[in-house]
Amino acid sequence: MDKTTTLLISLLFSFTYLATSLSKNHLCNQDDKNALLKIKKALNNPHQLVSWDPESDCCSWYCLDCGDATVNYRVTALTIFAANISGQIPPEVGDLPYLEKLVFHKLTNITGTIQPTIAKLKKLRDLTLSWTNLTGPIPDFISQLKNLEILDLSYNHLSGSIPSSLSTLPKILALKLSRNKLTGSIPESFGSFPGTVPDLRLSHNQLSGSIPKSLGNLNFNVVELSRNKLEGDASMFFGANNRTTYSIDLSRNMFQFDLSKLEVPDSLGVLDLNHNGITGNIPVQWTENPLQIFNVSYNRLCGHIPIGGSLQEFDSYSYFHNKCLCGAPLDSCK
Repeated sequence: MDKTTTLLISLLFSFTYLATSLSKNHLCNQDDKNALLKIKKALNNPHQLVSWDPESDCCSWYCLDCGDATVNYRVTALTIFAANISGQIPPEVGDLPYLEKLVFHKLTNITGTIQPTIAKLKKLRDLTLSWTNLTGPIPDFISQLKNLEILDLSYNHLSGSIPSSLSTLPKILALKLSRNKLTGSIPESFGSFPGTVPDLRLSHNQLSGSIPKSLGNLNFNVVELSRNKLEGDASMFFGANNRTTYSIDLSRNMFQFDLSKLEVPDSLGVLDLNHNGITGNIPVQWTENPLQIFNVSYNRLCGHIPIGGSLQEFDSYSYFHNKCLCGAPLDSCK
């Protein structure tokens, strides 16, 4: 290879490298950058966002991602977590129209209500506003986010009732509303989700009333209703036919129903019924299930604990304080 050819190849490589570098430094959409800088200012320029330098490409900034050329490198994810940040959710989050993921997590000094401009984010798939100090109701506008797959509003101070319109979300996979101050009943509409049945996590609230019977028509993977004021019959979550339920947690409510003839699916790994008013005996069919977590204490159960499966692998604390339950790991039946 002669010197001229070598020089040409070297120049071509240098030009390609320079062009690539320049393009990478200018990927960020200017409208997105302006919105992000306003978000940073609204949050009082926290140290966590020190990389948000207006002289640099925002696609390289910490806490966010840009899409590829198919969306012209628009900002698709904003994830701020575990930081000492004070203030409210900035309204400018609604000015990132290509956002698919918005996460404010473990920001305990974030206060105020859920920002109404979030309703503009029509591409949003994951809305996680958890472990903050948000107050006010769960806004009805969330039902307008038709691409939403994950709604996580857990560990806040949200109050009021659960909007029935959440059941109209066609792609929802997980509803996580635990650890708030929600009141009222579980919406009747939750028995008719249009797509995949979502994980339903509503524990540690102040929900009351009975469970809509229509929920029994759905094959939930996870149902967590613990530590509420729910009452009546919850047997609709049981049954072995065509169910793939993994976790049922109904503990610390006021449920009253007969356990005697209720079957559980082979997939069930977690069953927690403690602190209710449940009657009957533990079905023999449950010995066929490899339960990993199990607790029926503080109920009104009677009869012999069936021998077999994993039922004897749990200690007496999983069974004690029932009306007349007996057999290992409790005292022998008389």
